[in-house]
Order: sequence, then structure tokens, then C-alpha cells
Amino acid sequence: MNTSDLVDRLAADGQRTKAQAKDAVDTLLAALRDALVAGEEVNLPGFGKFKVQDKPARTGRNPATGAAIEIAASKKVAFTAAKALKDAVAR
Repeated sequence: MNTSDLVDRLAADGQRTKAQAKDAVDTLLAALRDALVAGEEVNLPGFGKFKVQDKPARTGRNPATGAAIEIAASKKVAFTAAKALKDAVAR
């Protein structure tokens, strides 16, 4: 499913137009992004949690030459699925 599919699904119930559904999806995604940029954890009960994790600098290997390289510290977004979502997917 992509953004367009999600917009179509929201508009399918007849309660809103596609334009209104697209605005709702865009607003939701912007709110999630803004919260994560601010370092907040986003908890959606029954779905899961999004949070930013710090990844420390480390030494890696160049696969072509085997030479050691330094990999810079970074941040990543992690998602942890809620039990309800895990159970729904497992069925």
C-alpha cells in the first residue's frame, strides 16, 4: 500500500473527498515526522511505536578491499509493532 492507496481507502467511505483524504494523510505524516525530528516517541496504541535511536560511530570493512573504514555516528527511526498488530499479522 502506498500513499495514493491510503487516500483512496479513506475517501471510499463517502465521508470525505479524495482531496480531503489526501490533506488528512499529509497532515498525519507531517505530524509524525515533526514529532520524530523533535526527538519525541510516537505511540499509536494497537499499532506500534516510532522512535529515533542514536547509532554510535563504528569501524566497518570495505567489502571490496577489506580495508577498515570509520562509519560515522547517525540516527535512525525504529518501529516496534504493538502486540495487537503482531497478532493480526500472524493470523
